[in-house]
Amino acid sequence: MKQQIQTEFKNDEYIGNTYEVLHEKGSVPIKSWTRNVPFDENSKNQLRNIAKMPFIHKWVAAMPDVHLGKGATIGSVIPTVGAVIPAAVGVDLGCGMMAVKTSLTASDLPDNLSAMRSAIERAVPHGRSARRRGGRDKGAWGEAPKDVLAAWAPLDEAFKIMVDKFPFLKNTNNIAHLGTLGTGNHFIEVCLDEADAVWIMLHSGSRGVGNRIGSHFIEQAKKDMERYFIQLPDKDLAYIPEGSDMFREYTLSVAWAQDFARINREVMMQRTIQAVSETLGVPFSADVEAVNCHHNYISRENHYDENVWVTRKGAVSARKGEMGIIPGSMGAKSFIVRGLGNEESFCSCSHGAGRVMSRTQAKKEVSLAQHLKAVDGVECRKDESVIDETPSAYKPIEKVMEAQKDLVEIVHTLKQVVCVKG
Repeated sequence: MKQQIQTEFKNDEYIGNTYEVLHEKGSVPIKSWTRNVPFDENSKNQLRNIAKMPFIHKWVAAMPDVHLGKGATIGSVIPTVGAVIPAAVGVDLGCGMMAVKTSLTASDLPDNLSAMRSAIERAVPHGRSARRRGGRDKGAWGEAPKDVLAAWAPLDEAFKIMVDKFPFLKNTNNIAHLGTLGTGNHFIEVCLDEADAVWIMLHSGSRGVGNRIGSHFIEQAKKDMERYFIQLPDKDLAYIPEGSDMFREYTLSVAWAQDFARINREVMMQRTIQAVSETLGVPFSADVEAVNCHHNYISRENHYDENVWVTRKGAVSARKGEMGIIPGSMGAKSFIVRGLGNEESFCSCSHGAGRVMSRTQAKKEVSLAQHLKAVDGVECRKDESVIDETPSAYKPIEKVMEAQKDLVEIVHTLKQVVCVKG
């Protein structure tokens, strides 16, 4: 589906039928699906720096949830030929979503859902606590249970090979974080769809070990840029050339971390299903419909008759017919979507609503009373420590979906009734 671009000029922006195009001399265009959603100047400038890199394929795509990120703009799709930018991929390698539709309906749920939330919180380590002598981080396993050990098995051999090459990985939170949620915007939710069917949905990534892998290669790439006196518009755009030993090590390590992230979500999902089942005391199936998709990752793909590396930094693959998940905030709707295969976006869509407030800003500007009103009707934590995740810190998800209606179609609309945050 190729959209026609009009040639009306407005500052450095061309206005297209479904997207806007920012284009400066000496760089590739930036196509942004940002109609009627906030798109701040800092994010635009960060994208302009990316567009100046000499190995970008065709253009950079910005999704409607676009906002300023560390290393690269969140909500961006960066196709490259002959190189990858580790900081653009980030450190939460393979972060993404999983959702299953169950055979339960709203009538199967009790009026008070606090016991269900508590059961999920017991089943899945979440959050983080400072380690004390004789204690452990509450967000990690002290001793991994049998199901986690079994899930680790297919990851073990490749991990040992990585440890031989990078000994620092041995002491990371690897198996101790498999099947754990984390902090920040990671969550587990029980939701109802438009027909009152019950869904379970969760969001997490490769946890401590993925962070360490990503951080290592970001620093190594920066050192290489300094060693060879390569000038960059932003030092976070340090890259690894394809064909180098580091490139091979990086892509193999990222592929492992993405597998870890996928398995991590699968373990948490099974534990959450079991917790819900035990709470309700009734049997149900949870394999009616399932989606497990990354939104921080690299992928080898063919676009416009060329094999390229696609970095999706807070973006989801949306090939024609491909299922995906676009969550809102902890008090807003979420969407199960089907990709439309729009090549202009490199077959991508947003990964969520996108922040309009930093975490610090949200805590300063949003009162606890305002937060409680925004999450009314949701069984969740309602203390000041989660205000940085309050709905008003994010763009309105309905406008985000409208801005990308040529990228995906909505299959199901979900609204959470239980939300577990780290």
